[in-house]
Formats: sequence, structure tokens, C-alpha cells
Amino acid sequence: MTPDVALILGIDGLANGAVYLLAGLGLVLIFSVTRVVFVPFGDVAAFAALTLAAFETGRVPPTIGMVLVLTALALATEVGSLLRRGETGRIPKALLGWGVLPLVPCLLAWLASRPGVPAPVHIACAVLLVVPIAPLLARVVFQPIADASVLVLLIVSLALHFLLSGLGLLFFGPEGSRTQPLASGSLPLGDGFTVSGQVILMVASAVVLSGLFFLVFERTIAGKALRATAVNRVGARLVGIRPARTALLAYGCASLLAGLIGVLIAPVTTMYYDSGFIIGLKAFVAAIIGGLVSYPMTAIGALAVGVVESFASFWSGALKDVIVFSLLIPVLMLRSFLSVHEEEEEEVDQ
Repeated sequence: MTPDVALILGIDGLANGAVYLLAGLGLVLIFSVTRVVFVPFGDVAAFAALTLAAFETGRVPPTIGMVLVLTALALATEVGSLLRRGETGRIPKALLGWGVLPLVPCLLAWLASRPGVPAPVHIACAVLLVVPIAPLLARVVFQPIADASVLVLLIVSLALHFLLSGLGLLFFGPEGSRTQPLASGSLPLGDGFTVSGQVILMVASAVVLSGLFFLVFERTIAGKALRATAVNRVGARLVGIRPARTALLAYGCASLLAGLIGVLIAPVTTMYYDSGFIIGLKAFVAAIIGGLVSYPMTAIGALAVGVVESFASFWSGALKDVIVFSLLIPVLMLRSFLSVHEEEEEEVDQ
């Protein structure tokens, strides 16, 4: 280990940490609003990367078929729920929200798959195409069991990941894909050491998106509604905020973050239909460091995970994931030591 090698590993870890930062923010956002540990977050990112790869090879993205299937399921679920409650007057609105709006990105992606479309349009369509995935999944899977315990929601989320992996294999196939770099060139840092433009883009994107994330929560009505629901769901309902709508908004924002992550990592990592699982797990480690509630601590945890992963790959490539996941042990022990434990008192009938 020399200073030059340490610098290279540090910059690589910073780039990885930038990705985990965005993923961790998405996980914390969903959990704080809905109490769901959204395990399929990484799958959505992988689908975005594979969508961009399909555009570059001149194919119609298979993601369109996946979104169409999820749209049909969500629409059937919503219409069936309205019919059971006797609210037939709301069916036209449901048809628009769950049947028409998700098809708009599909139409744009289909048009963008034609020859001669510039690369920036492909990137935008790849991100937009995966945005409806998380809200559609939430309507079909999580909204009917919104009041279940956290453990039940976690089990369902894990099962949903395996279902999406199967759908990914069905629609995308087992082949891996890697896209062209989004940024060319490099930045010299002296002594012949340079940083690639792709790494700079990843770090800059994480900084900019984190800043926008903060502004949305602090300055917009939608952001304040999300914060209110995260703090107190009952209180938010009393002041006119519908938790179901804020939950869908949280899923949509997280899906957007996942899409951006997918297009950022597609040029540096060969992505497969199931590659998102490991990304989601490492982001979950960062979120656990933040207690699944603190965005600043999640950001710090994401950078720590990225740096540890980078140096661990230098010492032992086969054990790098084990080393990263072992970070959970001291973090959980420390949180258990610092948290206040209340002894349960058993009531004795006299």
C-alpha cells in the first residue's frame, strides 16, 4: 500500500460512496414515510442501466413490456378496490392515473428507440421509463397491507425482489450489458495521476441531487407533506395530508433516484438482471448507519461503505462484500448500547 495506491482507492471509494449515498437516501425516504424497507430499489436501478444499454444497441427496451404488465396489475387492483367500496364515480380518474400516465414514458421510450435519436434523449427516457415501476409495485403489493408490521412488510419486500429478478430474467435475459461513458476526458491531479470524467460526473451528480433533495424537503409543499407523514402519520392525516398519496410520491422520488443511479453506474459496471440486489444491500448498510431516519448520517454511512469497499477489494477481492456487510455488527452494537431500553413489567393479577 503506497500513497498513490491509497489515493486511487480513495477516489474509487468516493465514487462508489456517491452511488450508495443516492440509494441510501431513497431507502430512507421510503422507510420514513411508509415503514417499508424497499429491497427492490437496486432492481429498479439495474433495469434503468439495462434500458440504456438496449437503447445503445438499437433495440426497443424490454422495460416497456415490464411497465405494461405492472400497469395492468395496478389498474386492475385499483378498479377492483373502487368497485368493492362502491365508489364507481372515481373509476375514470383511476383509469387516467393508473392506466394512462404510466404509458406516457413507454410511448416516449418506444419513439426514442428509433435510429438517429441522440444519446441525451436515450438517457432521459431510460430514467423516465423506470419511474413508474416503484409506484406501480406499491399500489399492487404494499398499499393493501400498509398497516401491517414492519417485519411483514420486510418479508413481502424481499419476496418482491425475487419476483422482480424473475421478471428481469424473462424480459432482459441472462446477458450482461455495459454502456458508453457519459463523460469523457479526465482531470489531472499531479504526478501523472488523473481522475476520469465519469467519476467526476458520479460525485457531482450525488452532490447536486443531494442538494436538490434538501431543497425539496425544505422549500416545497410536497416535501413538507413527506416530512409530516414521516414524523407522524396520524397527525398528517388530521391536517389533510393523505398518507397513501405521500407514499406514492415517496416511491416515485425513490424510483427516480434509482433510475439516475442506473445510468450513472452502467458505464463502469457490467449490469445483469439481478445486479441490483447487491447495490441495494450496500445502500441498506449505509441507511442502517443513519438509523433509517437520518439523511446526513446516511450520507456519511454511504461514503464510509464506499471507501471500505474500495480498500477491502485491494486487500481481498473475494471478501470485500463480507467486510462491507460486517460494518453492520459494530453499528448495531453501538446503537443498542446508546439506545434507551425499557424493561417490560409483567402485570400480576391479584
